[in-house]
Amino acid sequence: MKLIHCADLHLDSKLSANLDRDKAALRRHELLDTFSRMVDYAQKEDVRAILIAGDMFDRPHIRKQARMRVIEEITNHPNIDFLYIQGNHDRSDFLQDVDPADIPNLKLFSEGEWTTYRYDDLAITGREITPENSKTFTMNLVLDQADVNIVMLHGQESDYEGGDRAEIIPLGELRGKYIDYLALGHLHTYKKAKLDDRGEYCYSGCLEGRGFDECGDKGFVVLDITDREVKSRFVPFGKRRLHEVQIPVEPEVGMPKIIESIEEALKGIPNEDMVKVVLSGTVNMDEEADTDRIRMRFSDRFFFFKVYDQTKIRIDYDSFLGDRSLKGEFVRIMQQAQMPEDRKARVVEIGMRALMEEEIEG
Repeated sequence: MKLIHCADLHLDSKLSANLDRDKAALRRHELLDTFSRMVDYAQKEDVRAILIAGDMFDRPHIRKQARMRVIEEITNHPNIDFLYIQGNHDRSDFLQDVDPADIPNLKLFSEGEWTTYRYDDLAITGREITPENSKTFTMNLVLDQADVNIVMLHGQESDYEGGDRAEIIPLGELRGKYIDYLALGHLHTYKKAKLDDRGEYCYSGCLEGRGFDECGDKGFVVLDITDREVKSRFVPFGKRRLHEVQIPVEPEVGMPKIIESIEEALKGIPNEDMVKVVLSGTVNMDEEADTDRIRMRFSDRFFFFKVYDQTKIRIDYDSFLGDRSLKGEFVRIMQQAQMPEDRKARVVEIGMRALMEEEIEG
């Protein structure tokens, strides 16, 4: 039997942090398209069930178009069960237009008790974690040792004990409970590790990256269950990848060299991807990076491009020792100021620009 484990789809996200209105709208459609492509993949690969381990949607109020698109995919594939456990973003009106009883292949879980769906000797068990049950939800999880047991949860894995455990999954309390595969949602990056001598736990990560904290391959996990053995493999599936590219900068390195370094670092990145270039290192006070020039050079090459200047200003205080101008006096005063060096450099930079009647950016 084959299953798909996915999570953190965050369908109908606003996506306005980086993208303009048109590209955000396009990207929202792409997230829905990727969900549809995953269902098509499941159909072709004879997948029996898709396990959605939380955060299928991103906000409480979902556009009707997005709701109905998901419902249509589920109802149009009656041979595939969709086991859906709500995550921390999922307190939504997803099913406001339909009666869940009319969608027999949509299998839901509750926060009140553990719910199990059986497929011969395979048992898929899940429960929604809430602040009210967060301290006790593992206590009454009882699984049959003779079954192949998959458990679905949404939260942050930890061996944390005591205190506020909202959205925390205490792995220590799940060890030794005959779990073969713990299907988790909440982390947006694929992660798999050993749970105990019998089973493993896995975060599938998200289907599509939305921001630059979600770089790299995104997709889902395929589970192949044969002769009571669960084998899992990650399937990269996102339409676009996000890349954060670090470009180290040294003092006295001019813009042609910086652009050359960026060109080299961006080789091989597909045009349809999203790229953030981060400049780091130190620059001389009068040689800051021209981010507008970089942006104009590369913005048309990718679906989205941005550049961050995180370089630090290097101040050569000795060069101002004999300077009797107002600028020299200002730098010498700042040299004696009691403040962190980074902040001091920034104050000197702003002050020097003001003295030279340059525009000051916030």
